[in-house]
Amino acid sequence: MPSSTNELVIGLVSVSDRASRGDYVDKGLPALTQWLSEVVTTPYSLQTRLIPDEQKLIEVTLIELVDQLGCGLLLTTGGTGPALRDVTPEATLAVARRVLPGFGEQMRQISLNFVPTAILSRQVGVTRGSCLILNLPGQPKAIAQTLEGLPASGARAAVPGIFAAVPYCLDLIGAACLDTDPQRVVSFRPAPARPG
Repeated sequence: MPSSTNELVIGLVSVSDRASRGDYVDKGLPALTQWLSEVVTTPYSLQTRLIPDEQKLIEVTLIELVDQLGCGLLLTTGGTGPALRDVTPEATLAVARRVLPGFGEQMRQISLNFVPTAILSRQVGVTRGSCLILNLPGQPKAIAQTLEGLPASGARAAVPGIFAAVPYCLDLIGAACLDTDPQRVVSFRPAPARPG
């Protein structure tokens, strides 16, 4: 059920067995909440969940956030590695209507600038109705790098973050409008699609 206003509803889901049990404090949800508060300039509301690595529970949570609570953007963190308990991508694909491979490809490209094990990441980007669902890394620093990208450094050219493509994607799938602080993320929209 879409939101009754033009305000974007953003869902944040942290997937972690240990954090959901209280073995340690979850860092994914606070990192995402803080990053969004610094970057997104249009009004939005948040729906947050902290759940264990259980595929059916992840699926039910994603469906609830999209179909019942009207999220237009849903960001997950954690559960994307090759370990047997890492099932976030499987759950995401199970509820998806369309897969957007470029998001996962770019996330791995960014992470490969730091660790060779980035090739083990299985993050995906998908849509379900008018919602974009993105699987993000679990660590706060990696979350910010993935969303924001990397500035040019030495011989390395700047590496665009994935969030620059999010506002236009939301436009295309019929979600509420999202704009960003260009000092942090320059939202790309083709000239005819730019507001104003």
